Amino acid sequence: MTDRADTTDTTDTADTADTSGLTDLTGSGLVAQARALAAGDVSSRELVERALARIAATQPLLNAFRRVRAGAALAEADAADRRLADGGRAPLLGVPVAVKDDIDVAGEPTAFGCAGDFPPKSADSEAVRRLRAAGAVIVGKTNTPELGQWPVTEGPAFGATRNPWSTEHTPGGSSGGAAAAVAAGLVPAALGSDGAGSLRIPAAWTHLVGIKPQRGRVSTWPEPESFRGITCHGPLARTVADAALLLHAASGSHGGDLHRPRPVDVLGAADRDPGRLRIALSLRPAFAAARQRLDPEARSATLRIAERLAVLGHEVVEEEPRYGLIGLTFVPRSMSGVREWAGRVPDPALLDARTRVNARGGLLLGGGILRVARAAEEPLRRRVGEIFDRFDVVLTPTTAVPPLRIGDLTGLSSSRTDAAMISACPYSWPWNVLGWPGMSVPAGFTTTGLPLGAQLLGPADSEPRLISLAAQLEASERWFERRPGPGPVGDVAAGERTPDGLGGAAREAMG
Repeated sequence: MTDRADTTDTTDTADTADTSGLTDLTGSGLVAQARALAAGDVSSRELVERALARIAATQPLLNAFRRVRAGAALAEADAADRRLADGGRAPLLGVPVAVKDDIDVAGEPTAFGCAGDFPPKSADSEAVRRLRAAGAVIVGKTNTPELGQWPVTEGPAFGATRNPWSTEHTPGGSSGGAAAAVAAGLVPAALGSDGAGSLRIPAAWTHLVGIKPQRGRVSTWPEPESFRGITCHGPLARTVADAALLLHAASGSHGGDLHRPRPVDVLGAADRDPGRLRIALSLRPAFAAARQRLDPEARSATLRIAERLAVLGHEVVEEEPRYGLIGLTFVPRSMSGVREWAGRVPDPALLDARTRVNARGGLLLGGGILRVARAAEEPLRRRVGEIFDRFDVVLTPTTAVPPLRIGDLTGLSSSRTDAAMISACPYSWPWNVLGWPGMSVPAGFTTTGLPLGAQLLGPADSEPRLISLAAQLEASERWFERRPGPGPVGDVAAGERTPDGLGGAAREAMG
């Protein structure tokens, strides 16, 4: 096991850079950094150097990154500074961001949480190409569990990624490295992916905004679709405006994409009043063959958000979507995706035993069963979508429980792992089957200081409505004002490493 990220080029790093005056700005969000760069208040090199210093300081404890592109990112920052000096402008010109290690970056391997010697990719994925076109500097690739299968970010290939709010706990998964990096202020935002809640779960467990957009909103190319259409890319950020900006920059189709939704304005939505909405409060998850119980603190957090929405003028009514047996259509698609990806790894013998079980399941549930599962999607959309004849948005808990502890799923059998996952995270995956937008927003904390989230769900192409509603809620809740550090994670001595929180040296590097 290792808790150190690989680096592709460590020359000219930020170890000795004098960036002490940048603490407030580098700890700020995507929108603030983009504006400061455009105004000439800071250089891209300064921001990237500071991001790399923060990554280096926190990596031994948080372990958020699988790959760090130190030399390449600094070269890209210098190029961005030259463009800015020449009057060039782009939405993210010079801003450092990270991407999850299931997204191709030219010159870097895409290991997707697996062990083995993966070759570097020859080209950027379409999503990364669009981020680069918007001017973003990709500082590295963040950790993910093996093939994104679990709601924790742990594995023999890289160790365990830890939650900045409590390092005894997971940041969630499978976009857990991205969430940890953003929550700790290493980067202002990151692009992850969501196949069963893999953006929304870590957003909830790290006090972030996470958006799972409409299927196809962000291209998955070079895959025509990902995991038989259940997985899509989306942003993690501290604020709604930051998440909307990253989603705007990454959005768009490639000619080879199987899913190409009509364009919507996600960027402007963060500044619009959502109007008075009818919101269905749902606390009962879809049926799954495992015990499910909503933790009282997670329930209370969601009810508090419901009450806040009512105070903001919305009509909130308890109502449950008619999910039916939607789970029967999810499993064949998920396992088929695992089987397809498992066939690409350099050494299948290094795969987790549970991955091999799921890959065999993908073989057994392929063919006709997979076709039936996919054909059921449209009838399920009509069945579940009936609720949107009467309501504008569905509100649910994001997860049934607070963040799991590191190691809670380690060593479990495949069946026990599945049962534990379903029990902890039963609310997010149906929207992956339907392909519709959903987002998680911070909903508060447990009595012990662990973050919780609430989920806003809509029908096809409803990202603008969800973003507008979330922005209104954010203006009232002001969740971005609370960050990990002294308090919820404890106040430990400088340089000390404890299971309860970040050491003082790491916190100092984070600002």
